Amino acid sequence: MFEQAFASIAGGFADRFGAPFVDALAWWPGEPVKDAGGSIVTPGTPVQYPCRAQFDAPTFAMRQAEGFTEQDARILVLGFSATLDADAEIRVASGDNAGQWRLLTVTRDPAGVGYECRARKRA
Repeated sequence: MFEQAFASIAGGFADRFGAPFVDALAWWPGEPVKDAGGSIVTPGTPVQYPCRAQFDAPTFAMRQAEGFTEQDARILVLGFSATLDADAEIRVASGDNAGQWRLLTVTRDPAGVGYECRARKRA
């Protein structure tokens, strides 16, 4: 309940002042069905949830993490009704950060109102 209230407040600020939260989708490819030999019989059904995302410079801790590149971004995700994990992508339809962002790390913020992610844009 607190998470949704905070996301609503953040969204209101974004709408009113042009603040950094944009409409986005958290997207998973779904689980494919495989035959006994491991070949894919039916591709997974994608799953997606609407959310709000804010793009920011990576934190010092993110920069110190193994595998970090200068193309990585910090994404704060709010207004999300499921559990976000590193199997997801954040998809943004338009704007400066439009595209598909593969999540490399996902942590819950200390207040439990959203997620802090390190992500890399797909080519």
